Amino acid sequence: YWSQNTAKIKFIGMKEGGMDRLKGKKIVNLYHDSAYGKETIPILETQAKMYGFTVTHIAVPHPGNEQQAQWLQIRQAKPDWVILRGWGVMNPTALKAAAKIGFPRDHIIGVWWSGAEEDVIPAGEAAKGYIAAGFNAPGADHVVIREIQKHVYAKGQGELEDKSRLGTIYYNRGVLWGILTTEAVRKAQERFGKGKPMTGEQVRWGLENLNIDDKRLKELGAVGFMQPLKVSCMDHEGGGAVKFQQWDGGQWKVLTDWIASDQSIVRPMIEASAAQYAQEKGIARRDCSTEK
Repeated sequence: YWSQNTAKIKFIGMKEGGMDRLKGKKIVNLYHDSAYGKETIPILETQAKMYGFTVTHIAVPHPGNEQQAQWLQIRQAKPDWVILRGWGVMNPTALKAAAKIGFPRDHIIGVWWSGAEEDVIPAGEAAKGYIAAGFNAPGADHVVIREIQKHVYAKGQGELEDKSRLGTIYYNRGVLWGILTTEAVRKAQERFGKGKPMTGEQVRWGLENLNIDDKRLKELGAVGFMQPLKVSCMDHEGGGAVKFQQWDGGQWKVLTDWIASDQSIVRPMIEASAAQYAQEKGIARRDCSTEK
């Protein structure tokens, strides 16, 4: 989430004409009032100091189906951008509320849990123009999705009752997890024995040694569908890039290529947080230099 948030600010900077143009801008962080929702407050505060913009954090109590007070506050604040860190019904409710006060939807940037069809279709016309982050591309026009249609659903073997969901955000996200899991097991078997059942520890090794490069993405039919990933003991993220997509009223349209996160901000914060947690819990740190 921290990495994604740095990519969001990069995207806003691109839209404004450069990161230097963020100075003096006003951004509202409309967040689900939970640990998940609050998670990006520290990174936003850090970026606000770096780039000179003002950030206002506004909480929405769960489940989020009442936001009149929050959007009154937003109308009064007159922000340039709103970051929507929502969940469930909070997302379409926010888009409807934005429409009521006339806030442009193309200046609302959602977290990826605010960026599926389920988040925009219930909002109707109010969702048109809304932008969200994503770590997988939408749509059925990807080789891997077409192959699933051809070899599974065309033969009546799929378990998805509503075939129209093929190519939707959540379906594609499931395919992405399937790729990562399968590739991790494959990698583990290369070391611990092909064709053998893998233990949890062995699959963890596989995950920590994933290297899904452009060549492998082409073999998987996933070029453009997901980003290349190179994971290690020291780097469990492996990529950290984000694509942005926009709802046109009927489907998601990809707006950008993969935008890299700013690890110069994120990594020191992660290491400091992890060190504090390890100290509080009495956890011994792994030494990646001793692992192969």
